[in-house]
Amino acid sequence: MQKLLLVCLLALNFIRPTAAATAQTRPPNPNRPNLIFILADDWGWGDLGSHGHPWLKTPQLDRLAAEGTDFRQFTVASPVCSPSRTAFLTGQFPARHSIHGHFATIASHVQRNMPDWLSPKAVLLPRLLQTAGYGTAHFGKWHLTNIMVPDAPLPLKYGYDEYGAFNCSGPQMPVHEDVPRAIAFIEKCRASGQPFFINLWIHEPHTPHYPQPKYLEQFSHLPDEAQRIYAAVIAHADARIGELLAALDRLGLAQNTLVVFSSDNGPEITGPADRRMGEDESTGPGFSSWASVGSTGGHRGRKRSLLQGGIGVPFIARWPGKIPRGKIDDVTPLTAVDLLPTFCAVANAPLPGSYTADGVNQTAALLGQADPRRAQPIFWQWPTNAKTGDNWPTLAVRVDQEKLLLGKDARPLELFQFPEDRLEKNNRSSQAPAEVKRLQTLLAAWTATLPAKPDQDCLSGQR
Repeated sequence: MQKLLLVCLLALNFIRPTAAATAQTRPPNPNRPNLIFILADDWGWGDLGSHGHPWLKTPQLDRLAAEGTDFRQFTVASPVCSPSRTAFLTGQFPARHSIHGHFATIASHVQRNMPDWLSPKAVLLPRLLQTAGYGTAHFGKWHLTNIMVPDAPLPLKYGYDEYGAFNCSGPQMPVHEDVPRAIAFIEKCRASGQPFFINLWIHEPHTPHYPQPKYLEQFSHLPDEAQRIYAAVIAHADARIGELLAALDRLGLAQNTLVVFSSDNGPEITGPADRRMGEDESTGPGFSSWASVGSTGGHRGRKRSLLQGGIGVPFIARWPGKIPRGKIDDVTPLTAVDLLPTFCAVANAPLPGSYTADGVNQTAALLGQADPRRAQPIFWQWPTNAKTGDNWPTLAVRVDQEKLLLGKDARPLELFQFPEDRLEKNNRSSQAPAEVKRLQTLLAAWTATLPAKPDQDCLSGQR
């Protein structure tokens, strides 16, 4: 009976009316842009028609790029899901929150010296925007905890007025209800005159794959079944994004809405062909990683690697009349922690005086002022045990156009210059020992600031 009561209470909380519909204390803010952040899951840099993929079709994202700017020096903060998403929400490197890998079971968190969820007390992008008068919503994947941690906070605790999510505690939203729920929230905010911020964190093309018959038929000409499945799930995601863009047009909101599309990390490693099905506790059974044939666009490494194929992902931004149309910025080193200060600057949402951002306000870059320099270094941490292959880097740093990668015990070591060597083929470490030493010193100083253990307030009662 107690379990039944808990489920009912969670469900009521899950579907409660949004603050945008009920609160009367927030004045409309018609002069501030609406913000939509579309985050794909395992979408590789090369998985776009506009990036030259030979058989994937992404007309809606290609349209977004044609109407906005494609930032080709963008990187995420981790080569896997949960730490990458932490950076987007907090504007800080995930290691500052002891989030080193994906959230899974409590036992695995203990083993990896991780918390069981991201702290809802952290400075968070949705809460800053909510406080500034925005209606805030999250639809899609969460993964800042996991369904296996039943006492983790719900997304509402993180500054959202409304949510529908999977890979979270509480009820699990079906994966393809993401865009319909987002459009309904947009309509609600438009009716009330309130600016809105939406995290639309889509499932595709993460496993399990759920190809729809309509899109499988569209790609029936492809010779390989894995290609047909992958193309179908990419096309389905692209079509849903098209529905969202069409809704903005229909409601007269496109001109005053900043839309950003990106991915949490590079494409999944293609699995063995004998594993036909996969299972996920949050989303159900589907095709497994044998159908994960995403493209890095020629970059080394894939998901779980600090090489560019694991952390270099698409980043397209459209804001009509503000962001240049059809531009490619292959110079500015943007990264995930920049999203919070940039969105807050655009929305005129002040940052707390006690907050220390790892990211920088990139509004000037969004508006067309490309700049190869950067005010702060970009750091990465990946606790791998691999000593060879593409997964060997455990630490990396980028300062302006130089990127240094280190393995365990600082070996091996590679240094690359961007954007000239974006494919990381020319290791310059032996030619630039002074630069190597400078970047190693920066990495050592940064790692010395990281916490030794996770926040005790973010540990499950089931430990």
